[in-house]
Amino acid sequence: MIRFALAAFFALATLPAQAAVDIQEVTSPGGITAWLVEDHSIPFAALEIRFQGGSVLDPEGKEGVVNLMMGLLEEGAANMDAQAFALAREELAASFGFDASDDTVSISARFLTENRDAAVELLRKALVEPSFDQVAVDRVRDQVLSIVAGNQTDPDTMAQQAFAERAYPDHPYSAPNDGTLDSVRGLTRDDVVAAHRAALVRDRVHVGAVGDITPEALGEILDTLFSDLPVSETPLPGRADYSAEPGVTVVDFDTPQSVILFGHEGITRDDPDFFAAYILNEIFGGGGFNSRLMDEVRVKRGLTYGVGTWLQPMDYGELVMGQASSANSSAAETVQVIRDEWARVAEGVTEEELQAAKTYLTGAYPLRFDGNARIAGILVGMQMDDLGLDYIETRNDKVNAVTLDDIRRVAERVYRPEDLSFVVVGQPEGLEATN
Repeated sequence: MIRFALAAFFALATLPAQAAVDIQEVTSPGGITAWLVEDHSIPFAALEIRFQGGSVLDPEGKEGVVNLMMGLLEEGAANMDAQAFALAREELAASFGFDASDDTVSISARFLTENRDAAVELLRKALVEPSFDQVAVDRVRDQVLSIVAGNQTDPDTMAQQAFAERAYPDHPYSAPNDGTLDSVRGLTRDDVVAAHRAALVRDRVHVGAVGDITPEALGEILDTLFSDLPVSETPLPGRADYSAEPGVTVVDFDTPQSVILFGHEGITRDDPDFFAAYILNEIFGGGGFNSRLMDEVRVKRGLTYGVGTWLQPMDYGELVMGQASSANSSAAETVQVIRDEWARVAEGVTEEELQAAKTYLTGAYPLRFDGNARIAGILVGMQMDDLGLDYIETRNDKVNAVTLDDIRRVAERVYRPEDLSFVVVGQPEGLEATN
């Protein structure tokens, strides 16, 4: 009965937001800060928690340990084994998710108001008192090893790893989040405990809360969840210097289609020109069937089912990237068309293209706020990017303020065809590797 009720609440909580998002900054009695959007229409709430410092905290030779640690947080805590923890969560009709990326570790939580205190206490045990039982460590490590083995024959993952190694050879960004077969096999319980102490620290936490919570209740939740965590002792890494050489790298792999990953150094999220670059990317390769690349590569020539580009600002480096897949027989032509279009967009776009992109981006933005969990995630992202409490209100104004002259200036600055680097995984015909 409780599970059915929670499913109904989740469905209601995914209805589009009807009113402006009113964000409050809340500081707990213990000094921990979070952003809150109150919504008392249904007795349900969502928390999104992110700690700065993800897989970049993996020690050399122990790649994948932060990812393994996060996978173990729901495998037993305090006096509960994995089965008891799962049963307790199910009885509370709560939902927890744990994940690791390059720059963060994240925890997502959803719970009913009537079970809030018990759900928060259960989550606290997972964060503060994980058991890291050796049986669980061995089992989850085997699961990770299976994933790592699969990654070695997945063309998309192979391309991403090859590009990362070329872009940032002397930085943790060059290492796979999941680790390697050798590194994961060597991880011990002590390594996992050390990773927990390094990654889950109260002075690097960011929280977004949405739903049936008052500021006072949220303050208590923050102290309950985080006050017993340590402060950081492991330093974050320094700047990642981009090092990929322009040209083409071919990773030979027996597959009928070549995966083509391409890009070069990009633009930071706090750069004054970011919005112009964001709009330009939408026109060039981010706008699906309306983008230049899709029109040239798929619609006009039929070289690929899909092609897209994106801006990738990270904590310690930034890229402008794209990806496509093409039959081995047409991969060389696909690469050449992408080169040509990269050079053409560097010269700018038309006023019609700019206005169409603005109309889409400003009109689609409110649709992002379609549920408590998504809004909580947006709040955390805003905090980590230092966007300010008024960002949601002013974001569309920033988009509309971009001029054609801005686009032309930023196009020349951001899209540099002479720096374009390709990694092609497959057996592309007629494509010469230059790197």
